[in-house]
Amino acid sequence: MKKETKELIVEVHGLSHTYMLGTPLEHRALHGVNMHVGKGECVAIIGHTGSGKSTLIQHFNGLQLPESGTVIVDGIDLSRPKVDVKALRRKVGLVFQNPEDQLFEKLVGDDIAYGPFKMKLPMQEVVERVKWAMEMVGLSFEEMKDRATFALSGGQKRKVSLAGILALHPTVIVLDEPTAGLDPASRRELLKRIKNLNQTEDVTVIFVSHNMEEVAYLADRVYIMADGKDVYCGTPREIFSNKDILRTHHIGMPETVEILHSLQDQGFGVDAGAYQTEEAVREIISVLPALRR
Repeated sequence: MKKETKELIVEVHGLSHTYMLGTPLEHRALHGVNMHVGKGECVAIIGHTGSGKSTLIQHFNGLQLPESGTVIVDGIDLSRPKVDVKALRRKVGLVFQNPEDQLFEKLVGDDIAYGPFKMKLPMQEVVERVKWAMEMVGLSFEEMKDRATFALSGGQKRKVSLAGILALHPTVIVLDEPTAGLDPASRRELLKRIKNLNQTEDVTVIFVSHNMEEVAYLADRVYIMADGKDVYCGTPREIFSNKDILRTHHIGMPETVEILHSLQDQGFGVDAGAYQTEEAVREIISVLPALRR
């Protein structure tokens, strides 16, 4: 078990946001959202398309500024006039759903080094940061630094995008659908890398996902968004064991949870909150004698 979270690193209070305000296309994307994330925590944000997830996370690094309400990230209040967005973006790295949106240098090494160069760091420190960041995401510095970014696979592009963020040494990384479009092997590897960053490097992770398997694997807590509002917050155990929440908000389930809920529906006394594979196996084994009758 991860140690209990202490101080807050992200605080959102009464956040609202409207696109195209004052036009016929006006759309209220967020309605008084409240959220908190502790330092070193891994928090998932889930909900259907259009629920406000992407708009919300864009406030964490200043791509959007609060229309009303407050957003405080690592001590920086985004609702204050003349907020230092550059300082914020050194603390908070946002990795977009489409990695090619973040790759603009011709070579991998140059792309990852771009942020540290902009910080005017000494060359030796830039190189050290690039090597460290590539190691963290599982890319060989010697083999990949001179590789053309346009020739990379989807999984490699996602890793380079993440490495470019990590080279800034952020305290928070925000990921929008981190494994979208990846094959199963690449997905598993990237999830392990993200979990390692969170647990061994103490990087706070906030991620948006439609994949409940990765929510179960990574998240300490989960926020459910619907119609631009935060409608529920709980641990994966609390959410996956609650049929009413799952049905009301049309949330998918990890395969382990589907099996346990199916056993519950048949009258077996299993714990549907035992979503981790090892726990689920124990629950299923416990009812095998009854299943054989």
